[in-house]
Amino acid sequence: MIPIPQGITSDPFTAVPEEMVKLLRDQLEETADEVEREVRVGIPEYARHGDNYVKNLRTGVVQALTLFVDLVADPLRDWESVAATYYEIGRGEALEGRSLDALQSALRIGGRVAWRLLSQVAEEQKLDATVLAGLAEAAMVAIHEVAEVATAGYTEAQLRSTGELQRRRKRLLDLLLGDPAASAEAVQDLAHSAQWPVPQKVAVVALAATPDGGDATADDRLMVPTGVLVGMDSRPPRMVVPDPEELSRPRGRSLALALRGRPAAVGPTVPLTEAADSLRLAIRALSLMGRGILPGSGVVRCTDHLSTLLLYGDEALLLRLSDQVLAPLDSAPGPQRDRLAETLLAWLQSGSSVGEVATLLHIHPQTVRYRLRQLDKLFGDRLRDPEARFDLELALRGASLCPQADRL
Repeated sequence: MIPIPQGITSDPFTAVPEEMVKLLRDQLEETADEVEREVRVGIPEYARHGDNYVKNLRTGVVQALTLFVDLVADPLRDWESVAATYYEIGRGEALEGRSLDALQSALRIGGRVAWRLLSQVAEEQKLDATVLAGLAEAAMVAIHEVAEVATAGYTEAQLRSTGELQRRRKRLLDLLLGDPAASAEAVQDLAHSAQWPVPQKVAVVALAATPDGGDATADDRLMVPTGVLVGMDSRPPRMVVPDPEELSRPRGRSLALALRGRPAAVGPTVPLTEAADSLRLAIRALSLMGRGILPGSGVVRCTDHLSTLLLYGDEALLLRLSDQVLAPLDSAPGPQRDRLAETLLAWLQSGSSVGEVATLLHIHPQTVRYRLRQLDKLFGDRLRDPEARFDLELALRGASLCPQADRL
């Protein structure tokens, strides 16, 4: 229920000449300029830029001043409608994420500037000192009362804001990770209303199933670090982590604890506008974790496995490459084929060093030479062609990462 101001009486206003009311209205826009300027300079939370924001601030200032002048013009007006207006102003400020101190400071500044105008006009009109004193008293009471009503609206909104704040952060998460990328202004506006400080860079974390095998759902209560946006009802569940370089600091430990052992993939650190790219790679890494191509437990960072993510960026193409360049191995029996493939990959990766291959595979150098002679019969000059060697290494690396596949 909206509280109705009780401390305002109409008596001091009844003596205000009509000419003064007209002068007040004529100077309303000029006064609104001054109030807006002083509010933005004097209160950091209001010192933001952006067309929509400035428009909303301006509308609120003009609305508040108009109500004040209306009170002077009509002391017997219905105060319930005035109270409702300021109550909604208070609610709106809470939903915008500004502090109660900022709201009350803005009202004080608005009242001070409005009184400055009122006293100047009163002086020009040579208003009787008794009337002026009464008018000053009523104006101060009005400022106090509307501040009380606005505070009540602010408090009511705060009590209901937890769910709304979560909904705004969910919309912000969807906006950041959507395709196409949202404009910087849209992100700024929604981030402000969601009380989320906008970082320069982010990393997106994709979460796997819970340790007991169930899906991660919105019912999970992850104690994530402050500032992390969470979308547990998405598939897969994801988080947007601001300033991800701090993951190696206490925030990183808090995030690991919050995951409670759930496997997760951390996408690369990217500018905020490229958050969707970080998510895409995190999801790819999470999928490879589930298939055993990347480590299946703990937290896997994409930046530690970029070559694997690149290799598996187009698996159909990788399979075609494998079918083409590894076809000569098909003539060898299964176990021998595997040994030859293993030897060939080690040989390519070691820079054609027989000794290093022998050490890596724990076999005798003579065995390595024997297998290399077999490989030379199968592949011939392709083993000495740089482009062919590169294709062979790509295909063999894919096969070594995913041995359960027929070709890969």
